This record gives sequence, structure tokens and C-alpha cells, in this order.
Amino acid sequence: MASDFSFDVVSEIDLNLVKESIQVAMKEIVNRYDFKGADASIELDEKRKVLVVRASDEARIEAALDVLYQRMAKRGLPLSNLHKGKLEQALGQTARMEVSVESGIASEKAKEMVAAIKQAKLKVNASIQGEQLRVAGKSKDELQRAMALLRGGSFGVELQFKNFR
Repeated sequence: MASDFSFDVVSEIDLNLVKESIQVAMKEIVNRYDFKGADASIELDEKRKVLVVRASDEARIEAALDVLYQRMAKRGLPLSNLHKGKLEQALGQTARMEVSVESGIASEKAKEMVAAIKQAKLKVNASIQGEQLRVAGKSKDELQRAMALLRGGSFGVELQFKNFR
């Protein structure tokens, strides 16, 4: 076998922790005075991986998102994997916003990572495997350098490293 050691680079977000964060955030929103009469709600569409935030106006939506982000940060969830959509005015003088939850590494981001590894001239091989990146090499030290390079890069998603063998 040409390469003895490898690891996988993934970008995952645990939807169960997201659900828990939503429940705790909703308890706080229901009890807070500044949300009285705002009809604020946060829901998770698991199939589409989208959070739907509803409230009476844009300021209340932003405040509800702020409460949710605080709860998610306490659970160690990566906030960089959440991307706000456009604010939409709904019926009955309410507004809604969709926040997409990204999991997995998009192919263009993975290509950027592979290019960064090649540009650093590390003696490792990086290959794209679906929504993850596998980095393999003969030296654990080179793999550690590749990890440090990927951690230091700004690729727009939170990276986790798994299956270090």
C-alpha cells in the first residue's frame, strides 16, 4: 500500500443538537418581555436542512436568531455553517427568514482545499470523496502539517477531522 496513514476532512452539524438549541431558544423567546406579541417561532425542516424563523418584523427575527446562535454556540455547534436567506414579508404583517444549515463540503470548497494542499507542497495526496476530503500520506508529520494548513485556511465552513489512521 502506497500510503500508510490518512484522515478525512468533513463539515458536519448534528441536527439533534440543533433541535435542542431551538427548544431552549424558544423557551427563552416565549418568556422574554421584548418578544411579547411578536409571535416569534423557530422551526427546523430536517429534510431540506433549513431553519425557518418567523416574527412580526425584521428586528424581532434578528433578535430571535441572536438568541438561537447563543444557544448553538454554547453547545459547540459551528455557526459558520449557517447561512441566512432573504427576509420575506408574509401574510398578516409577519416576516420570515430561512437559514440554511450546511453539512458536507461543497465540491468547489473541496477543490480549494486540494489546491491549497498542493500549493504548500506537502507530501500528501488529497482526494475528494463525495462531501468529504481524504488526505493520505506516508508520514504522520506531513498529515499534521496538512491539518494545520486546513485549520488555518478560511474556506467558509467549519472543518472536523475524523478517521485518523
